[in-house]
Amino acid sequence: MTIGDVAKRSGLSISAIRFYEEKGLIRSLRTNGNQRRYARHMLRRLALIKVAQRVGLSLQDIQQAFANLPEGKAPSKADWQKMSSRWQRQLEEKIQLLQNMQTQLDWCIGCGCLSLDNCPLRNPEDIFAQDPQTHEYWEEI
Repeated sequence: MTIGDVAKRSGLSISAIRFYEEKGLIRSLRTNGNQRRYARHMLRRLALIKVAQRVGLSLQDIQQAFANLPEGKAPSKADWQKMSSRWQRQLEEKIQLLQNMQTQLDWCIGCGCLSLDNCPLRNPEDIFAQDPQTHEYWEEI
């Protein structure tokens, strides 16, 4: 497939396709006239890249996952399942973070503290927010 065909079928711009190729996420072969040609299975990779980015996975996460797929041939169903199982934990953590934010957001907006240091959403591990008297600055000299 030509880069134009891939752009039409994937809904991506030609520059995006070139970018993903530059990052090593997809591959093409070159014709004698130095034109790019893509195997059809690159459409699946592009679709997966779009979905993965929508759910917050980074290009580095995607690169690491794609590194385990076979080169030069279309990945099998087992290859795709093996790759996706690596993302399960990451996605579960993102879901938990979003659920926490969803339940705490109304409280946070209404709290009025205007403090990024004590915010349980932005700074969830801040043990001193619970009891500021335990901070070393409160110790008597």
